[in-house]
Amino acid sequence: MEFEKRKKATLATMSSSEPDKSPKGDIDAPLIPLLKTINSHPSYFTTSSCSGRISILSTPTAATTTAAVKKKKAKGGNWVFITHEPADPFSLQNLIFPIKNPTTTSSQEDLVFRFEPLIIAVECKDVLSAQKLVSLAISCGFRESGITNVNSKRVIVAIRCSIRLEVPLGDTHKIMVSKEYMNYLVGIANEKMEANRKRTDLFHDALLNNEFIARPEICTGNGDYDHLNMNHDLDDKDSSMVTGELEDIQLTSETKDDKTNGVPELILPIKSMVITGESAEKLHLWGHSACVLEATKNPKSVLVFGGFGGIGRHARRKDSWILDSLSGELKLVDFSNAPSPRMGHTASLAGELMFVIGGRADPGNVLNDVWVLDTTNNEWKQVQCTGVQFPHSHRHASAIIGSNLFVFGGIHNGSISSGMYRLDTQSLKWEEVIAQGQKPSPRHSHTLVAYGSQLFMFGGYDGVKALGDFYSFDIHSCTWRVEKMSGSTPYARFSHTMFVYKNYIGVMGGCPVKQHYQELSVFKVGSSVWKRIKLNSIGEELFVRSTTSVVGDDLVIVGGGVSCYAFGTKFSEPMKLNLLSLVSMAEPFNETKNQSNTLTEKRSHVGFDLNLEGIYGKKMVSLRWVLRVDKKHAKPAKDVLKKSGWLDAERKVYTQENGEHVCFPITKEFVALYQNKKPDFSEAVVEVNSLNLQQIFKDASSESVLDFMVALGGTTHADHVAKVRRASISPLKVMKDAVASLLNRHNLPTTLLEQLPTRWERLGDIVVLPMTSFKDSVWDSVGNELWLTVADSLGASRLARQGRVSPTGTRDSGLEILVGINGWVDHRENGVLYSFDATKCMFSWGNLSEKRRMGQLDCKEEVIVDLFAGIGYFTLPFLVKANAKMVYACEWNPHAIEALRRNLEANGVADRCVVLEGDNGVTAPKGVADRVNLGLLPSSEGSWATAVRALRSKGGMMHVHGNVKDSEEHSWTEQVSKSIKEISRRTEGYNWDVSVEHVERVKWYAPHIRHLVVDLKCKQVES
Repeated sequence: MEFEKRKKATLATMSSSEPDKSPKGDIDAPLIPLLKTINSHPSYFTTSSCSGRISILSTPTAATTTAAVKKKKAKGGNWVFITHEPADPFSLQNLIFPIKNPTTTSSQEDLVFRFEPLIIAVECKDVLSAQKLVSLAISCGFRESGITNVNSKRVIVAIRCSIRLEVPLGDTHKIMVSKEYMNYLVGIANEKMEANRKRTDLFHDALLNNEFIARPEICTGNGDYDHLNMNHDLDDKDSSMVTGELEDIQLTSETKDDKTNGVPELILPIKSMVITGESAEKLHLWGHSACVLEATKNPKSVLVFGGFGGIGRHARRKDSWILDSLSGELKLVDFSNAPSPRMGHTASLAGELMFVIGGRADPGNVLNDVWVLDTTNNEWKQVQCTGVQFPHSHRHASAIIGSNLFVFGGIHNGSISSGMYRLDTQSLKWEEVIAQGQKPSPRHSHTLVAYGSQLFMFGGYDGVKALGDFYSFDIHSCTWRVEKMSGSTPYARFSHTMFVYKNYIGVMGGCPVKQHYQELSVFKVGSSVWKRIKLNSIGEELFVRSTTSVVGDDLVIVGGGVSCYAFGTKFSEPMKLNLLSLVSMAEPFNETKNQSNTLTEKRSHVGFDLNLEGIYGKKMVSLRWVLRVDKKHAKPAKDVLKKSGWLDAERKVYTQENGEHVCFPITKEFVALYQNKKPDFSEAVVEVNSLNLQQIFKDASSESVLDFMVALGGTTHADHVAKVRRASISPLKVMKDAVASLLNRHNLPTTLLEQLPTRWERLGDIVVLPMTSFKDSVWDSVGNELWLTVADSLGASRLARQGRVSPTGTRDSGLEILVGINGWVDHRENGVLYSFDATKCMFSWGNLSEKRRMGQLDCKEEVIVDLFAGIGYFTLPFLVKANAKMVYACEWNPHAIEALRRNLEANGVADRCVVLEGDNGVTAPKGVADRVNLGLLPSSEGSWATAVRALRSKGGMMHVHGNVKDSEEHSWTEQVSKSIKEISRRTEGYNWDVSVEHVERVKWYAPHIRHLVVDLKCKQVES
């Protein structure tokens, strides 16, 4: 009822003549039809919106912002210009360029030209409704859409995309761009506005056409879309499984277990694991892998590798964790030469060897490497495989039978794949499997398990919707088969998990998310009957991209969660489920097997037996063709072409005559059949209205489908546009191709390509190559041409190579600029701007989590002394994020001091920082600090006495950094605390109690060497 009340109040406000709370004061006119459509549905209402806008925003410059203004809440500035339609460049010129020679009293403000696309906030009745809306929005191009808030009261969705534009023009005293450039910007913004409009229209049409929105008051008068009602025979519960696209998915009528099958509803208890040793937050991951260690020195344990998440900054990980399923003990295993951080990979155990395949290292770096972990001696090794080249892939699925490791599907070079590969784990040879039978469609985020000599696969995502199909694959005959499904079948899903226990296969979790509870779908091998089992005590766990591992009779569930656009991420805790109760289900499964035939509503596979030999006479020419239909018939035409296999997926769909007609690329088989069809329907529109699309798909006759296309008024035309879809290519592949061409031009051996770096970093607009890159003297013969080629292939305006940090006390950077003029860069991290000369000052990426931790402290009333300030690594988080009262920053490197002063001004905190140049033993203040930071590696011991003198006599906090052997962590922390206590007594006469408050493991500095930070609390003891 609360949802209905909020909806009623919101819609009343929208229909009111009073201005709303937005700066504009009313709803954007182009968006009103879409908002009405959304608000007509009982499960949704819109709370705020913008149709998209082109604007020029004026904001006060940092130079003119007074200290008084800084203390106030930041404001967004004022609009100098704004339109929700395409902009007129001449109007903008007249507005901007007359601003000349302002008077000395006029305020100086920055001017920024912006394009912002559509954004709509929608409150949804429940999570399932929200997920359906998000899926539809993403399929229409609004790919940044997501659920931004989920709690017991409200579920909010944001519909948006990323086609933004933001360019500084200068300020009100001086415009830094020309009129020609201004016209150029307006042209780009207008193109984006048009693309935004097309996506908006597409989304609106999808809502109307997909039977997604109830449209009692939205009627075209001729009922063009009535035949799209594909779920008229399903109840509400089942219709949620269908997304509007026709696929080979069996739809089942839900049966109540306690009535139809005679089986009481089964509820299995699931509980959180009590984690000891390391923090349970270390397992806050998704996209990781997990394998059960049965025959190793860690029996009954689960080995977890990689994934996204972890403590501190959420990132891709390369850590290996062993979780004891019995005791709950979690420990980090120090494997030498570990693979790079990744997620979306797979891990499969062959005896005592674990094979890790592919994954994604970052959005532009999808991997195809194979790593093998010997679990007996904890050694990783990257292996070089022979045979066919396995594609760069992530979100694929793998399973192993004997020595053969099978991989199916995934995202290969940006495209969703249906390819299948087999790796012989003994000979390390890849081969592509040429499968027979009922082959699965392309998909990713599916699951694959092995049982006997068969593989079983369920679900996944095909780029448009979640899949609910279930396949088996016989490894001897290499044949796929669609498995019959009856009983309480699992709903369509992706990013779920699947496991094998005895002779049962279980499926759980994934997207779409069940709002109120989790359930386990169980299938007994040899039967077609599925059973759904409710899992109680589930709390709010979200098993999306989690892992399940069967250890004995227990199912161990690790990780999973969701990412909310506005409110961050939620991870699931490690859970455990006892599976022994499944054995009692064996008899009920057998009893229901013969009854299940009446429970399934089968959907026929649309197959056309076309004998095309001789169908192409000499009159046929090698042209590409399109089928042109009116826009209102685009949806049914697409469904028919796609399902019949007549849509050419290698070319793009496009529109003609201002979007009035849609042109679908078609195959030559369709052209040959369709040319002889005559559009002789005298009442074509009426005929279309009377056709039932679902019936068309049940009819195996290609003739009836072709008649249907004629009724739509479709006509074939030669494709003179031929917009070919181009798969995205990884930056590494682009660089490799460019350098290969360079080597060919200079007659250099292609074996040099093996020396190309596979990883690099970005500092601002500088791409930084590893220190070992291109060190062979042969590269010198191509000189600057090589660096320009690499920079261009990586889209970098500047290119550099990492060097060794100077061993001097100032620890100068050894970065070498290869392309570009200077090394000054701007780098934003955790909301803090760092500006520095990368050729003179080092910058550590590995300290990001520690900088964030310092920024999360509450230091409002504290005075802090940073003894090794550098460019402001920790000084700035203390000031900007932790709101320290005052920071004394000690530094003796003149290059770092120059950057530090620049950063203090840029972040607006210079008035709360005193920079002390020189040796901190001389310059550091005495007896003023509530907190002292000693961020020097490998050891800050030389300044411990200085830190003691800097603290107040009553004590305070110290953060002591150091590089420590992993076996000596405890002894090191004890030694530091005892030393500080002794120094305070000996040098200052203090009677301090020094205790260890926390030990932070920042990163691995070297093999078996950790960067640690010990937090010491020093407190004066009353005598």
